[in-house]
Amino acid sequence: MPMLFQKLRKAIETLLITALLAMVGLTFADVIGRRFFSAPIYGAHDLTEHLMALIVFTGLPLLTVARGHLVVDLFDRYLMTDAMRWWRGVIAVLVSAVLLLIGYQFVLAALDAHLIREISQELLIPRSYFYGLISASCFISAIAALLPPPHSNNIVTKENT
Repeated sequence: MPMLFQKLRKAIETLLITALLAMVGLTFADVIGRRFFSAPIYGAHDLTEHLMALIVFTGLPLLTVARGHLVVDLFDRYLMTDAMRWWRGVIAVLVSAVLLLIGYQFVLAALDAHLIREISQELLIPRSYFYGLISASCFISAIAALLPPPHSNNIVTKENT
């Protein structure tokens, strides 16, 4: 099973790199076309918007599993002790609950977008699929937030202090 997760992670990382490269290339070409030829790329804004959503929300589960979110380590000396393990559990449950709530709201948004046939302004790309991607990403991240960290060597013990 871990081998399957490694292959899936590599595939997602490749997708993220490709999407980021496409976004950079598209933005570069759009700026060059706009500045030098007075001919911007039609739909560049829509494509950039969708690529950004793809990058952010496809990467969210990977970031959550790796515990790569931005943290303030002001109180780590106290909170990362064995005695405060319960606190880290409470925080993990709260993070998971927030991600579940966001995922649920995007399920509702996807259903509404499908119902009213919401599309992007220029290229007429249906929005419901991206709302579904965001929702699935949040649900997967909510599960990942409850998993134990990949390595727990940040725990401060009495020998380390």
